[in-house]
Amino acid sequence: MACTKPEPLAIGIHPWPGYESLYLAETFGWLPEGVRLHRSAHASGTLDALRAGDIDAAALTLDEVLTARSEGIPLTVILVMNISVGGDVVMVRPEIESFADLPGRNIAVESSAVGEIVLSQLLQAADLTRDEVNVLDIPPTQQSAAWHDQLIDVAISYYPSAALLERQGAVILLDSRAFPALIFDVLAVRQDRLRGRQALLNDLVAAHFQGLQHIQINSEDALRRIAAWRNLQVDEMAHSFAGLELPSVAGNRHLLAPQGQLMRAARQLNELMVNIGLLTQADSLNHLVDQRYLPRDAL
Repeated sequence: MACTKPEPLAIGIHPWPGYESLYLAETFGWLPEGVRLHRSAHASGTLDALRAGDIDAAALTLDEVLTARSEGIPLTVILVMNISVGGDVVMVRPEIESFADLPGRNIAVESSAVGEIVLSQLLQAADLTRDEVNVLDIPPTQQSAAWHDQLIDVAISYYPSAALLERQGAVILLDSRAFPALIFDVLAVRQDRLRGRQALLNDLVAAHFQGLQHIQINSEDALRRIAAWRNLQVDEMAHSFAGLELPSVAGNRHLLAPQGQLMRAARQLNELMVNIGLLTQADSLNHLVDQRYLPRDAL
């Protein structure tokens, strides 16, 4: 009997420096045949595509994976693409010099899990309740215009969108270095769409590491390409990557171990997300991670 090709695999993705490896892989033809990138403007669009059944896998933050699982979408993490160590930021107007200047301010935040988590960390650091500020649902892609129109004083953002705020004089009050090992960006696949696709997923993960190698070894070319895609200067794009840790294959093996850092973060997020109302109950974390798609040889 002749071998049949696996069904095409649609990967949800949106602009974020930690995902650029896949855009580079697409550009250079490293993505396996049958894989296509399903583009959204932001994380909310990727989650909507998952809910609609339009995609089989997605690049998301770990908390967004837990959100999707709580809605019955059976996601399993097969790859850690990056750890945010400064890439997620709270941008403020220069006259806001400390947390004491935040009460009554208009704060823009995307209505998403990661946005709410950064907001919760900001309010905790400032010893404020949500009622003491004005929270506006404005995603990072729309925050630059809102900032220009003087509609917001604070923006919970991430690069590359944060670079557009910096151009207008915004400064960083808080970033994800203050809460490390909490925001992980991962590639997660629907468990109910894995059958017959192991080789395809192996090749997809390998393509990510090819893109990552290009960023690390041929950084000038990679940054020039990515900056052009995102309408940024090369130095702005380089700054975007400075806030990320990009794990290797070996790093992924440690992170995705049964008692590894990702599972520890998931347990922490479980508690936090239940406490702030993002989850009605804690995730069981069963089948949350799967190492089998990582390359056997470290790159």
